[in-house]
Amino acid sequence: MTLQISSPADFHVHLRQGTITDLIVPHVRKGGFDLAYVMPNLKPPITSTDQALEYQERLLKIDSNVDYLMTLYLSPELTPDEIRKASKAGIVGVKSYPRGVTTNSDGGIESYETYYPIFQVMQEVDMVLNLHGEVPSDPSANIHVLNAEPSFLPHLFKIHEAFPKLRIVLEHATTRAAVDAVKKCGPTVACTITAHHLELIVDDWAGQSWNFCKPVAKYPDDRKALQEVVREGHPRFFLGSDSAPHPPDTKSTSSPSHACAAGIYTSPILLPLVAHLLESFGALDKLEDFVSTNGRSFYRRPIETHVNGRTIQLHKTQNLVKGKYEFENEALVPFWAGKQLNWEIVE
Repeated sequence: MTLQISSPADFHVHLRQGTITDLIVPHVRKGGFDLAYVMPNLKPPITSTDQALEYQERLLKIDSNVDYLMTLYLSPELTPDEIRKASKAGIVGVKSYPRGVTTNSDGGIESYETYYPIFQVMQEVDMVLNLHGEVPSDPSANIHVLNAEPSFLPHLFKIHEAFPKLRIVLEHATTRAAVDAVKKCGPTVACTITAHHLELIVDDWAGQSWNFCKPVAKYPDDRKALQEVVREGHPRFFLGSDSAPHPPDTKSTSSPSHACAAGIYTSPILLPLVAHLLESFGALDKLEDFVSTNGRSFYRRPIETHVNGRTIQLHKTQNLVKGKYEFENEALVPFWAGKQLNWEIVE
């Protein structure tokens, strides 16, 4: 059995910085993808147009066959004029990170109202607001990793109500509440879903660092809701891998003073993995919608105008996920290392 998928697009990926980027970037194409929506949470974060373009140039030098859509980090440094400059330069979105909720988010925001002037200009120039949909943990308010996403959703509704024409993406949804919230909003609000959240639940990461990510996988019914909306083929839900690589020593270990790294690396196996998972819950016929059509439609990146667009062939077969990827002194362990996939890309 063979499937053909036109120009898959990953609308949420971390490509990091430094020498490890040379290992990561080629895995976008290896995993079957022509478009990468690049996250800005580097050290320091990308807060200006010039920084974003410099980073894009670095990525293009590694692999020029990928359409890198660049984003800015929502921060006090951003101004309305910088948003206009970014829009003219082709930068697509601005990513919001609540303070301290995930990797490199120490400079994240605490009040959304502060940024309403930014959102107003983004709405005018048609840039996308990408929301990491969690609030910081707060024991005094009973906020923790399992309810941080539902606790965030009132902020989504408030921003959407204030800026109804602003295109918003709720990133990496993990709960039924998030799915319902996005459905409730209008056509300007969409949602990404990761491959790993279509598979994992809380039991899979409790005690297993390789399955630990932020936001954490939730309950079986939450996973079912994600699977259902993919199987439904809802046009405002699409793939954003949140592929987030970390060196094995930081990913696999913790200490009394430092937790293991949060992030799951799916880029090198992404399209076969998504096909495998969608087939497992009866949604294989929605594969192209989920990994290409829906996201491209929302981001206005039609397949026919994509310079590097290609049709990927997937073949039904059994193969094992590679245990480690190495380049010079860098190494990364992918999700499902050593496990079986039922699909592979035909080169």
